Amino acid sequence: MTKNTRTIAIVNQKGGVGKTTTSINLAAALAALGQSVLLVDLDPQGNATTGLGVKRKTENTLYDVIVEGTPLREAQVDTNVPGLKLIASDMDMSGAEISIGASEGRTTRLKLALQTYLENCTARNEEAPDFVLIDCPPALGLLTVNALAASDSVIVPLQCEFFALEGLSQLLKTVEMAKGSLNPSLVIDGVMLTMYDKRNRLSEQVAADVREHLGRAVFKTIIPRNVRIAEAPSFGKPVLLYDPHCAGSKAYMDLGKEVLARHKKAIKQGKKV
Repeated sequence: MTKNTRTIAIVNQKGGVGKTTTSINLAAALAALGQSVLLVDLDPQGNATTGLGVKRKTENTLYDVIVEGTPLREAQVDTNVPGLKLIASDMDMSGAEISIGASEGRTTRLKLALQTYLENCTARNEEAPDFVLIDCPPALGLLTVNALAASDSVIVPLQCEFFALEGLSQLLKTVEMAKGSLNPSLVIDGVMLTMYDKRNRLSEQVAADVREHLGRAVFKTIIPRNVRIAEAPSFGKPVLLYDPHCAGSKAYMDLGKEVLARHKKAIKQGKKV
């Protein structure tokens, strides 16, 4: 988007791999590291919204932005995490793909909304967010394509289970298609392993297999299976606020540091990654 704002789509067409959990907690970790963050809840289930303690029926949601053309700024709400703002979602988003499916520019609605938002930040002499994170739905449909068109890069959460790599090739093909037709500068930041159980030999084997196949594309940080991570959304908090000392909080802070280090290195080198 702009040189110093990095927009990252959190994508995987499989459900239950930790996309929303990662979106919430990575956003909170980056905010805790002094970054200003805007989290866009693109999933009609609205779990990132409720997971941050925000009511789904806010005055304006992402549906109003995508379908009605409401300025993104008017849908922005504060969260209980300092430095972290949210564009909320609700079940209305389930009809967004149908509403814009036949319209011109249907794949770039989110991109244009974000571009205008960031340009207005500059015009108003306001600080633009350092990071925009987009929590994508568990499908490779029009909403996810909008996220890929709007983003600088992609993070893929991958659950440490037997079928971890199933579907990954299709996702990578979709990213390449988006890169070829919509967003030539789109890159994959990396694949991150989630729900790792050190007591389970299968988790260890899956992690080893993924690293063997994907090498340096895999983040060093591994997110453990942790009950505090699972409990936090029911309290409307990221795990960093719910239990800042648990293993899950430490892992997401480490991930935040890893993402931030890559971003700073990219800026220093004058390129996207």
